[in-house]
Amino acid sequence: MTAMESKPQLVAPAGTTDTHIHFFDRRYPKAPTARMDPPDAPAADYLAMCARLGIQRTVVVQSSIYGTDNRMVTDGIAAIGRDRARGVAVVDETASDAELERLTKAGCCGIRFHMLPGGVLPWDKLERLATRVQEVGWHCQLQLDGRDLPERIGLIRRLPGTLVIDHTGKFLEPVAPQHAAFQLLLGLVREGRTYVKLSAPYETSRQGPPNYADVGLLAKALVAAAPDRMLWASNWPHPTPGPTGRPDDAVLLDVLLDWVPDAATRRKVLVDNPARVYGF
Repeated sequence: MTAMESKPQLVAPAGTTDTHIHFFDRRYPKAPTARMDPPDAPAADYLAMCARLGIQRTVVVQSSIYGTDNRMVTDGIAAIGRDRARGVAVVDETASDAELERLTKAGCCGIRFHMLPGGVLPWDKLERLATRVQEVGWHCQLQLDGRDLPERIGLIRRLPGTLVIDHTGKFLEPVAPQHAAFQLLLGLVREGRTYVKLSAPYETSRQGPPNYADVGLLAKALVAAAPDRMLWASNWPHPTPGPTGRPDDAVLLDVLLDWVPDAATRRKVLVDNPARVYGF
């Protein structure tokens, strides 16, 4: 058994949900804005990982490389099974009501705003699009460099409905919990409609596995502030490994033993909170 095939120590509770994964397939055209060229990552490989970790539910997120062509998401949902999977799509102002309805029926329940290089939607479209997708009951998922929160906090607070922020805020340079930008993130989760994914610490951590302690300080502060607003994700297949290299998915689950030591709270993070956000 290789390191990338290890078993986690954490016994996943029934209904454990992976709230952020991507599928890749070279048969699908890339958008002109694409900044990555990842290898194929098919559903069969992902489902093998789920069996190893005990994951039972999944949220397939539109990768920025596919722009507003959401076929990789809807096909991924179908491959996993509509009862076990949901999707987060990327749509722009050209999406018709019929298209939003089609995506919703296929299992999509959110719009993704990826505000880093390679993203599709600019900041000035966020508020209009977030308001538009409220008509079909979608939430908004936001990925940004957390250090930009002071500049963007007014806009973020104006976004309607439920907001989900990726990757523990994704501070591209790790910050201390006392940092002003992180304090804004804490404020958002305390306000009651913002969730944060405790995910992808390898993308930004300088300390690395097993516990990614620098990112872990932020994760622990978020859990303490709002345990009912925390989610977990593998970010499989890890298209941007970051400074500490490609992770073992079992380690990414086991990190919750350190970040969320209380079993009842871990159940909220892994099962109850995602069931509420994604409608499982």
